Amino acid sequence: MDRLGFGGISGDEMKHPFVLSCFQDWNRTWQTHNPDLTPCFQNTVLVWIPCLYLWLFAPFYILYLKRNDRGYICMTHLNRAKTVIGFTLWLICWADVFYSFWERSHGAAIAPVYLVSPTMLGVTMLLATFLIQYERMKGVQSSGVMLNFWLIAIVCATVTFRSKILHALNEVNMNFPASVNVFKYTTFYIYYTMLLISLILACLSDQPPLFSQAVKDSNPCPESGASFLSRITFWWITGLMVTGYKRPLEEKDLWSLNTEDKSQRVVPQLVRRWDQECNKVKRSEVRKSEILLAKTLQKTGEPSLFCALCRTFGPYFLVSSLYKIIHDILMFVGPEILRLLIQFVNDSSAPTWHGYFYTTLLFVCTCVQTLILQKYFHVCFVTGMRLRTAIVGAVYRKALVITNAARRTSTVGEIVNLMSVDAQRFMDLITYINMIWSAPLQVILALYFLWQNLGPSVLAGVAVMVLMVPVNAVIAMKTKTYQVAQMKSKDNRIKLMNEVLNGIKVLKLYAWELAFKDKVSAIRESELRVLKKTAYLGAVSTFTWVCAPFLVALSTFAVYVLMDEHNILDAQKAFVSLALFNILRFPLNMLPMVISSMVQASVSMKRLRVFLSHEELDEDNVERPAITACDASLCLFRIHVRIPEGALVAVVGHVGSGKSSLLSALLGEMQKQEGSVSIKGSVAYVPQQAWIQNATLKDNILFGRDAKDSWYQKVVEACALLPDLEILPGGDLTEIGEKGVNLSGGQKQRVSVARAIYCNCAVYLLDDPLSAVDAHVGKHIFEKVIGPQGLLQGRTRVLVTHGLSFLPQADLILVMVDGEITEMGSYTELLGRQGAFAEFLRTYTNTEQEEVEESVGGEAGLLISELLSCFHASVLSHSPCSISVSCRQSQISLNAAGTGKTPQKTEPNDVAAAKKAKSTEAARLTEADKANTGRVKLSVFWEYMKAIGLPLSIFSIFLFFCHHLSSLGSNYWLSLWTDDPVINNTQPNREMRLGVYGALGLTQGDLTDIHVVLSVGGILASRYLHQTMLYNVLRSPMSFFERTPSGNLVNRFAKETDTIDSVIPSIIKMFMGSMFNVLGSCAVILIATPLVAIIIPPLGLLYFFVQRFYVASSRQLKRLESVSRSPVYTHFNETLLGTSVIRAFGEQQRFIRESDGRVDHNQKAYFPSIVANRWLAVRLEFVGNCIVAFAALFAVMARDSLSPGIMGLSISYALQVTTYLNWLVRMSSELETNIVAVEKVKEYGDTEKEAEWRLEHSTLPAGWPTTGHIEIRNFGLRYREDLELAISDISVNIEGGEKVGIVGRTGAGKSSLTLGLFRIIEAAQGEICVDGVNIAELGLHELRSRITIIPQVPHLNTPKQCWGKLLLKVIVIFNGIKYLARALLRKTKILVLDEATAAVDLETDNLIQSTIRTQFEDCTVLTIAHRLNTIMDYTRVLVLDKGQMAEFDSPSNLTAKKGIFYKMAKDSGLV
Repeated sequence: MDRLGFGGISGDEMKHPFVLSCFQDWNRTWQTHNPDLTPCFQNTVLVWIPCLYLWLFAPFYILYLKRNDRGYICMTHLNRAKTVIGFTLWLICWADVFYSFWERSHGAAIAPVYLVSPTMLGVTMLLATFLIQYERMKGVQSSGVMLNFWLIAIVCATVTFRSKILHALNEVNMNFPASVNVFKYTTFYIYYTMLLISLILACLSDQPPLFSQAVKDSNPCPESGASFLSRITFWWITGLMVTGYKRPLEEKDLWSLNTEDKSQRVVPQLVRRWDQECNKVKRSEVRKSEILLAKTLQKTGEPSLFCALCRTFGPYFLVSSLYKIIHDILMFVGPEILRLLIQFVNDSSAPTWHGYFYTTLLFVCTCVQTLILQKYFHVCFVTGMRLRTAIVGAVYRKALVITNAARRTSTVGEIVNLMSVDAQRFMDLITYINMIWSAPLQVILALYFLWQNLGPSVLAGVAVMVLMVPVNAVIAMKTKTYQVAQMKSKDNRIKLMNEVLNGIKVLKLYAWELAFKDKVSAIRESELRVLKKTAYLGAVSTFTWVCAPFLVALSTFAVYVLMDEHNILDAQKAFVSLALFNILRFPLNMLPMVISSMVQASVSMKRLRVFLSHEELDEDNVERPAITACDASLCLFRIHVRIPEGALVAVVGHVGSGKSSLLSALLGEMQKQEGSVSIKGSVAYVPQQAWIQNATLKDNILFGRDAKDSWYQKVVEACALLPDLEILPGGDLTEIGEKGVNLSGGQKQRVSVARAIYCNCAVYLLDDPLSAVDAHVGKHIFEKVIGPQGLLQGRTRVLVTHGLSFLPQADLILVMVDGEITEMGSYTELLGRQGAFAEFLRTYTNTEQEEVEESVGGEAGLLISELLSCFHASVLSHSPCSISVSCRQSQISLNAAGTGKTPQKTEPNDVAAAKKAKSTEAARLTEADKANTGRVKLSVFWEYMKAIGLPLSIFSIFLFFCHHLSSLGSNYWLSLWTDDPVINNTQPNREMRLGVYGALGLTQGDLTDIHVVLSVGGILASRYLHQTMLYNVLRSPMSFFERTPSGNLVNRFAKETDTIDSVIPSIIKMFMGSMFNVLGSCAVILIATPLVAIIIPPLGLLYFFVQRFYVASSRQLKRLESVSRSPVYTHFNETLLGTSVIRAFGEQQRFIRESDGRVDHNQKAYFPSIVANRWLAVRLEFVGNCIVAFAALFAVMARDSLSPGIMGLSISYALQVTTYLNWLVRMSSELETNIVAVEKVKEYGDTEKEAEWRLEHSTLPAGWPTTGHIEIRNFGLRYREDLELAISDISVNIEGGEKVGIVGRTGAGKSSLTLGLFRIIEAAQGEICVDGVNIAELGLHELRSRITIIPQVPHLNTPKQCWGKLLLKVIVIFNGIKYLARALLRKTKILVLDEATAAVDLETDNLIQSTIRTQFEDCTVLTIAHRLNTIMDYTRVLVLDKGQMAEFDSPSNLTAKKGIFYKMAKDSGLV
């Protein structure tokens, strides 16, 4: 096989080719100015290496392909070309074999290797051709295994190719052209050409497999279809980067996620593993209880979340460990080559090509190291991404199934933190977790090479490292303590912020913003105190990191030179050792950080484990038997009831008697102690507090069901929603804000009822759905929906009610007292028994007979009474009232942007025409979090510097400069030391050199104060930015909170604030450090080899271009990721408020899909950002590798004029410049992308603000208002600039002390008037004067603190510190009574009741009304009333209709006029 090096070899060698050793002629290969390998080596080793590679990997590769079938790729031109070339190569090999046989038959002495090598190569080529086809059948578009095979083959053949050309030229020059074997030369050149073509073809990617996701997807991720070269260099993202450079990236530019990264693939894997861990613990507990009979109880085992995570993500993550091992080994090639280069400079007799060979080897090794490291990081980041997806998905799924008791132990803030902060901690850790084993490995390898270099003196360095271990251990333990404390404060802050944001309307109505601002600020201060302690601890830790490598080097050099005066510290020893110490610096620096990250992650893991271990609702609480008798039976706490199919069952009882608990038990929401509950058929549930999604009104009603227009129209009409659809700007396509902020309380409740009806279920559980609607609307809904002739006739209906007028129509009435059913039967049966029920009715009827006349079936009193109320007795005797177990989460109701009522009339039946007239823009309410575009403005950086303080910022930069100058000085001093002349085998000035070297190094350690300065500066900035944002948010008007989803605001106070607290200061430290390191390295290289000045400017330009090219996309991707994160939390918050409804309707899977979709949408922006980081790193490290190569190259070229010390210093710095460049760009881009958090926080400073809370020069009298006289002149307001007036032209004069009722159907503008009085919405026309003072001229707190409101749906718990001891003496049980207590404490001259008693039973309502009549006798009282009986004794009544004043007179006069008020009173049975 002459092509492998035997063409033209002498006859003696031909006869005995293996008599001589393959490595016989080292002088021919190494000690020569024109090197070459021996023919024997070329013919055996260079042929066998590619063959061995392929045969070694083929079995594993075939097995892998068999298990990972991606589909079938049709035969393409590319595949045909690969196959044809494979067969051609096989034929060439066989041609060589047959030619050798032919030569042998003609008497030539052919050695066996001529037959063995081409035969082996031929079979290997056949295997390669088979693999090409097998890959096609298994859907592999580009193969790394085959590319590497062709690369190895071409490299081996290139050596032979050069040897052959040299041999041929030599033969021609010596005039022996006949000795060249033309056939074998020809076959070899064809073979080499085919190899080259195969290598090029292997770099290309084939078409996608049939029916693959990439074919179906409109914008698939290009990774799966990218070639192997493209994948390892991350070239496949370049298209997106170019787009991002040309214009800001948008959502449509983002690729779909890879299937293996999607939630539907990742989350079930973790959930399954976690369930296995839980089951394992349960089984072990069962075994222990069976086996152990000891008296002492053993500690209960806990399921391991760590094991579940390892089993889920471990196999993929192990690939990163393989990459890490290869990278760690390659790291030590650099110092070895440096040693050879210094040796080369010292040895003037060494051939020049040695230097170029070392330079080339150094460049190749650093490039391979770069590719390996970036693949390692890619695997780590993708694992981290999947881990976050899995944790968020697992937490969401768990939140849907935990019990109410468990939910009370984990607040919304804590659960949001689990999804944001804790999941992020895992992502951060996963990148560096391999350092736990990699750092010790690097330390051991470094010490081994140091031992080889410096001998036993390296033990001094080891001793220093051992001493550092306990210091780092103590720091890690303290960090964990602080971490727990910080997370606790963060949880409390987010919990309080959630309360504030949910109850912002109440805060504004009561002027409590400052009180709650102080409360949040107090928690924030405790959080910052912990952060400051962590900063000081971090400074100590940093001091050890900076000093440890230097102390190791100092102690080692000191012991080495002082141990024996003949120990010479020359350039080779010093700078190879220094390069090894620099390698040592990384694991020593990283290990404490990794330990700290692990400590943080362990805290997060514990929090996650506790949450995921919470008790879940037992699905067996409610049995769903397939029985023919469609009954529901319940046995719970001495309760036994059997409800016939299709019955209407009313549940009555005083407040806290257990009515809602009964429904909760039927839903399976309560823990079953004994007995059984069984329900046949599907269930629909209407909660007491309507739960409304942030979606269109139609979507709220459909609730994931298919749209059926005819049924939908019936439902909307039956729920009295048609007039509302006319009023809403976009009809039923109007977007409803979070918690239904732009619907009134009645509208929300009717939407909730409509949702239940539309679902068309067998069983309906209705928890007092009519309390929040007007009496006539309630009557309409009962008749059209719930009653015997309603849409739900024939369905089983369980109705909790306070409206006793409906009871005669119920088939069965359940009377509840203290959690038990005391009486049960039909209405007439219960009256006939003459029991407590009948006695109560008679008593109540006698006392109220004068006020109320009967309306239904001759039973007076039913309209105004509620039964068995023990509230008076409870309060007076201080006996505890039995409170319903189900948590009645209160929410804020607001007539907001969407309820701009238009005065124009629309025909009520012409809904379609009305819808067409609606504006799509007007239908939108909430504003999605928008991503800014373009570069981050310098003003943002300037704002952050101002937040730190300019003097502190400048001082920090100066300290950084001094720190790095001393570092540079110590290394330059070392190079001068190594160049000292050796006299009598000793260096004379070594003590002086050692002393100065040590002093310069310790100066570096002292200058680590910069980290304390920067950390304190970061805390000052955090405090300022958080306080400013909190103040700006609280100053925002209500319209801001209606437009802005709470998830956006929570995201600012959670994730963005955490970024400003922890991430930005550490990034600034690393950015400054990297920048000075790069500048220092370039300075040293330029001093050593000035020729590098030719190369550094173009490389610098390339570096700058790559960096700007990258940042344009990276910054925008970060913004898109931040924007898409908010909807994840918004949806999660929404879900937590409505879990009982979601479970009741069986919609868990749909909500899980929605949550998964939002998480995937967020990861769509995150995935390209991590790939962009890798893209950048590969290119920047290539620039760095070029600097290393050129530094070495110019050092080789100038070896005659260069001292070994300066050369060693130059190349050791050059070896680090790659890392520094990479970190500099990464940190600059991280800084720019994370400073977006400051931008996001500051943006609320530019939003619209309310009027001033207090005016500086107020002339308001101290006791204002003194009489409570209210004059409303031509008053009107609108909710948004683009909407019609919600109320208009209202002129009313109310004397002080008057009691005025405000009535009108839902959406007439009743609450809007009160909003105008409190200036929640500013007047669009006219004015309101109180005691002659125009309220528009007052500060908001001056106004709101002087008048009192009991709002529609109270929410917030007043902080005790706001009111002191007085409030603590007031026994409050329900929200309405809390607000009554507050009103009593304020005792202002004007009191507004906004449907305050709609949702309480009639006796509690009576208590509240009598309290108001007696305690507020001399006050002006404005009452928005659903129950007209409460205002029949008022001075006057204001009737509103479609936003305008319809009637205003005394109740008796209005009744006599027989207008709108008369109709409403008639509907309520009062006339």
